[in-house]
Amino acid sequence: MKVALVHDYLTQQGGAERVFELLCKQYPEADIFTSLYDPEHTIDLGDREVQTTILQKIPGATRKFRLLAPFYYPVFRSLDLTDYDLIISSSSSFAKSVRKRPDAKHVCFCHNVTRFLWDTESYLRQYSSYRKFYPVLERVFQVMRQVDLKYAQEPDLYIANSSVVAERIQRVYGKPSIVINYPINSGKFSFSSKKEDFYLASARLIGYKRMDVIIEAFNWLGLPLLVIGDGPERERLEMQALDNIQFLGYVSDEARTHLMSRSRAVVVAALEDYGLVPVEANASGTPVVAYGAGGVLDTQIPQQTGILFKRQTPEALQTAILDSTEIDWNYEKIRAHALNHFSEEAFFNKVQQVMAEVCH
Repeated sequence: MKVALVHDYLTQQGGAERVFELLCKQYPEADIFTSLYDPEHTIDLGDREVQTTILQKIPGATRKFRLLAPFYYPVFRSLDLTDYDLIISSSSSFAKSVRKRPDAKHVCFCHNVTRFLWDTESYLRQYSSYRKFYPVLERVFQVMRQVDLKYAQEPDLYIANSSVVAERIQRVYGKPSIVINYPINSGKFSFSSKKEDFYLASARLIGYKRMDVIIEAFNWLGLPLLVIGDGPERERLEMQALDNIQFLGYVSDEARTHLMSRSRAVVVAALEDYGLVPVEANASGTPVVAYGAGGVLDTQIPQQTGILFKRQTPEALQTAILDSTEIDWNYEKIRAHALNHFSEEAFFNKVQQVMAEVCH
């Protein structure tokens, strides 16, 4: 069976790209396709050949890839994948639109519906520089929504990373999906049952991560908080924070792993479609205190692996932090839950079962 792996663009390194990297390892003989490829700023594909599109020839395209949004659909449609029996796309926007032979199968690992089209307001909050162009963008997006909806019918099967994303795929695209929670690289995380007197937040410092909620809550609590990550909101958040809060910026994987295993809890205030940080914390034997919506509903067991708060407010988070101090956490069980359900092995066992049924 000849397999093609297709990703939206390989110009950055995030959760979607980490999943695509795992797929590339799982299918070492597969051919790789994407619209744009910047090997210095994305996942490590070794010496694998990556086939790109005509967009790759545009100077600066890999840095300004968001500006090319209207052109991705036609370039993915232009890819010749007629030789392939199985197409596996990894997509939160465009790669799902590729064409295939009538007898071939297309499985899409869908990280989300196309957010800038279907959740425009919240998406543009992250990229404030684009907001001034909203009136023009909205007219373009109206056309693109119809195109996106049309090409969303191409895959034979959708695999969603969480029940929240599965609901969106059904609501927006009218397509059913199978939920397979994405894995972590469990070998990267160390376990410690000896917790130190600090809490940890690890996130990009942008609006929807709601770090402002965490900062205000810990200002009131006065408990030690370490913040890993950087972003456009850092200066504002540092001005808001009191002396019990320390901003570390970017740290090495080793340092992050050490801090995650030693913290009393990892704190998350964002509404995440899936969210790897809570699972990474659990793999380190550390409970989470998280906003109880989105992907954490798939990954957390309340009062056993974490505490979930119902409102995205400092007051709700404060209460959850105090509640967490009253629980006698079983750190070994927290880690075992993460490794049993969210390891690479568990993930690909489920994927292989699905692929066997699709390709039967």
